[in-house]
Amino acid sequence: MKILIVSDTHGKNGNLKEVLRQEKPIDMLIHCGDSEGSEDYIREMSECPVHIVAGNNDFFCDLPKEDEFCIGKYHVLVTHGHYYYISMGTEMLKEDAQARGFNLAMFGHTHRPYLEQNSAITILNPGSLSYPRQEGRKPSYIVMEIDRQGEAHYTVKYL
Repeated sequence: MKILIVSDTHGKNGNLKEVLRQEKPIDMLIHCGDSEGSEDYIREMSECPVHIVAGNNDFFCDLPKEDEFCIGKYHVLVTHGHYYYISMGTEMLKEDAQARGFNLAMFGHTHRPYLEQNSAITILNPGSLSYPRQEGRKPSYIVMEIDRQGEAHYTVKYL
C-alpha cells in the first residue's frame, strides 16, 4: 500500500498535481491542512480515498479539525497542528496522541518536513508543497509504504 502525505498547499495545486503524476499509483492521499478551498479539486484529481483536515487558514469549511482512522495496524491521527502549538515543538502532540492510543500522528503548519520514529509512536510532517520554510526551501512531501509484513516505511521527498 502506498500513501501520499502532503500539507500546506494553500490553494496552489500545481506542485500537488506534479507529485500525483510522479507517484502514481497511490492508494490513499492524506492532506494535513491548509488546502484553502481546494479540497474538492484535490479529491477529484487524486483518484483514491482522501483524508483532509482543516488548517488555520481553512476558513468557513466543513473539514474536520482532526481525523482518526486505521491504516493496517496503525491507528492514525491527522491534525494541522496549530491547536497543539506545534511551532513550539512536538511534545504536546506526542503526549496527547499516545494518551489517546495512536501510534502514528501526522501534522502540518510549520511548512518543514519532520519525521520522528520510536517504538511507541511515529510523528511526521510532510512539509509544504507550496511555501516550504526549511533550509533550501524545496517543496516536500512524504510517501508512506506498507510492506507485505504490514510494516510502514517513510520517505521524505522533494520536488
